Formats: sequence, C-alpha cells, structure tokens
Amino acid sequence: MSDFFNNDNSSNTEEQNNSGTYSYKKDEINQGESFYQWSPYDDGNRVKKKKTSTLGKKMGNAAAIAIVFGLVAGLAFQSIVAVTNRLWDLNDAKQPAIESTAEKDDTDKTVESTSTATGTTTSTKITTDVSEIAQNVLPAIVQVTNVGIKEYQTFFGTMQQPTQSAGSGIIVSQDDENIYIATNNHVVSGAETLTITFNDDQAVEGTIKGTDSSCDLAVVSVAVKDIPSETLSAIKVATLGDSDNTVVGEAAIVIGNAMGYGTSVTNGIISAMNREVSVQDEDGNVVTNSLIQTNAAVNPGNSGGALLNAKGEVIGIVSVKLAQENVEGMGYAIPISFATSIIQQMVDNDVVSELDASYLGIAGKDITSEMSEQYNVPVGVYVAQVVSGSGADEAGIEVEDVITGFNGRKVTSVNTLNNIMQYIAAGTTVDVTVARHDKDYEEETIKVTLTRRIDKVQ
Repeated sequence: MSDFFNNDNSSNTEEQNNSGTYSYKKDEINQGESFYQWSPYDDGNRVKKKKTSTLGKKMGNAAAIAIVFGLVAGLAFQSIVAVTNRLWDLNDAKQPAIESTAEKDDTDKTVESTSTATGTTTSTKITTDVSEIAQNVLPAIVQVTNVGIKEYQTFFGTMQQPTQSAGSGIIVSQDDENIYIATNNHVVSGAETLTITFNDDQAVEGTIKGTDSSCDLAVVSVAVKDIPSETLSAIKVATLGDSDNTVVGEAAIVIGNAMGYGTSVTNGIISAMNREVSVQDEDGNVVTNSLIQTNAAVNPGNSGGALLNAKGEVIGIVSVKLAQENVEGMGYAIPISFATSIIQQMVDNDVVSELDASYLGIAGKDITSEMSEQYNVPVGVYVAQVVSGSGADEAGIEVEDVITGFNGRKVTSVNTLNNIMQYIAAGTTVDVTVARHDKDYEEETIKVTLTRRIDKVQ
C-alpha cells in the first residue's frame, strides 16, 4: 500500500482507458466563460479524449465534457419556453405536493405566499403537450448570472478581464428571511456578484450560502425583503422527487437558462442511470459523481437547472454534457436523492469560522476507482500520515487505513472530506468509516472527536 503513490502515473494509462469513468481535464471543458468574451490570449485547446464505457462498448472519439454553465447574454433577454412534442403517459390526478428540503416541523419559517410546484397534469389521455408541466414548474426555476474577473497571461504580464456567464437554479426552500436556490458549484464559482432572475424577469442580487465542489453543488440565498411582492407571490418551491426510483426509459424534462437566452424547456427520456463522470474543478481537483443520463437537450446555461419526471418532480440537477460532433443526447444530472441532504446542510448551516474549524489530523491521498481496481482496496482517502494527539490518532486511525465515509457521507477524495468538514465545528464527534489495512480492508465505523488544528500537515 505504501507504494501506491510512488508509481509513475503512466503505468495506469491502460487501466484508465478501460475504466467506466469518463474523465476530462479542466482545459477540455467549458468552465463557464462567456463565448462572447473569450480572451484573445486563450489557447483555445478543447482536445477530446478517447474513453470506454463500463458496459463493454468502446466509445470511439469519446467526448469532451462541457460543464453546462456558459453563455451569457450581455443584455437581459426575455424568457422563452420551447416545449418539444413527445408522447407522455401522465397520471390521472394532481400529485400531492412533496415538501422541499425544509424540515416538516419547521412550519414557523414558511412564508404563506409561496406555493409548491407540482406540475402534474389532470389529463387522463396520452398527449403530445407538456405545457401544463412546464407552466407549473417554471415559477420554481431561476436564471443565475455570474459576474467575475478572469486573469490571463500576456506579453506584458498578468491581465484581468471582467467576465459574465449564465446558469440556472432551482428554488428548493424558503423561510421568513430568505429564498434558497440550489445550483452547481461551477455556476457560482469565482463570482464577484450574482444576479438571480425569476420567471417574471424580476432580477435580484443573490448571495452564496454554501458550496460543495466535491459534488458540484451550491446554494444561493436571496433576501425576501429584496423581492417585490408580486414576484414573491408568483414564485414556487420546487417539488423534489425520488431519483432512487427513477428507471431507464421514463419521461424526462429539462428546464433551465439554455444559452443564456432565458428559461426554456426540452424533453426526452432517462437514457441511463449511475453513469460515473469525472471532471476537474477550478482548483485542479478531479470530481467524480454518479449521474443520471438523459437525451433531453442540455445546452450551455442549463447547469443548475432541473431534470424533471412526468409528474413535474425534480429528480436531478443538471450538471454536465458530452459535447462532440458525433455525440448527441448525452446530458447528465446529479441525482436529487443524493443531493438533498447536502443542499439541506448548506441551507441549515454556515461555514464555520477559521477559529472554530475542525481538524481530523491526517494527511491523505485519493484512492481513485482505477487504483482501487489495480490494488484491490476501497475508493476513499488513503491515510499517509496521522498527527499525534489529533482526533484521528485518539480514535485509532492508522497509516495505510482508507477512510470511506464521514458523518454519513460517502468519501471518495480529500476534496470530499474537506467539503464535509467545512460545516462542522471543532469539538464535534462524528462517525468515520475506516477500511482497516491490517484486516484486509474490512470496514468499521468509529467515533472521532474533531479537534482544532494542531499542525498543518502537507
């Protein structure tokens, strides 16, 4: 095990090429810069790599992933809704509203004017019209405009250029003070200012409430006092469904700010489940998630938007797409059943201060899926060092153990671990799942009391 990280990366090339994970570098994906504002000093490199699928079918010229974030309209465009025709088998009656991520017993925080977007049609006939679903859900979908600063190198040194990019968001919760909007981390990354545009074209400034780069999720809050009463009475909290019960072949609808032109609608089916897709975030961390695949059209600007079922329930948060001339209909969304608890944590908690930040007390290395197969150890965080006197040390975590779970979340990387811990204060006792190196990597769950930082471990 101690030899894991001493091997040349080239030795794993064959295993990676035969992996079921579609993996791409940061410079091979659209990170959200407006196509209208490309720097003349960008190298323009968008090389596509070759990968294979886990089902044994090789993908010739497999795609570069375009993080669906991108195109900004320099001016505000009027929202459009383009609903494509398709046969749908819809339920007979309206489905009862499923509560959003706000807890059921927290009724004192609910603003009475906010209804719930169910989007279920009353029609009992097979229909080519999905307008009722769209019209019911549109008030729960917003446009997110990110204004930031991009740095680039020139002959004269480092220069800065204002950038503007567009994405989407889903209203998932509301209390007396704020509306909470779920979106992608890459949609809000690097923002100097965020503008939230509601379905009636009313634009309000938003604030990043929390982010989790390890799963590309974020929550943006908008103060209720900043929202005009007419808009407040018209918006809806989205109905969150159960993606665990989603099956291949069922109807799918995508709603979001496609191309930065305003909110639009596309439809199709769920074409695959549990597709592992890897991209590199802005910090260079490789983010791998198990996503829902759909053939409903996904375009730049749809990031953070909703993937819906035929009941109008959100079953996924649109995140990425495969983009290549010979590839069509391969968009991906983060399953809502996975995302809900993470979103709720960001709604309920603030990032702890540096003074109160918790510290596990290890130096770790990522065990990727390729390394897991090669060395027959679990995916997770390999413990390369344990700091004496830390919570990890006191709990008995040892060098060469692998951390696979933390505080109820699956751990796949150091980045995941850090994102979980940013909301947990020092002194908190958490459950940590550890695969023991001296027990053939058999997992056990132990209690660890997190401490304050003792020493910075490289």
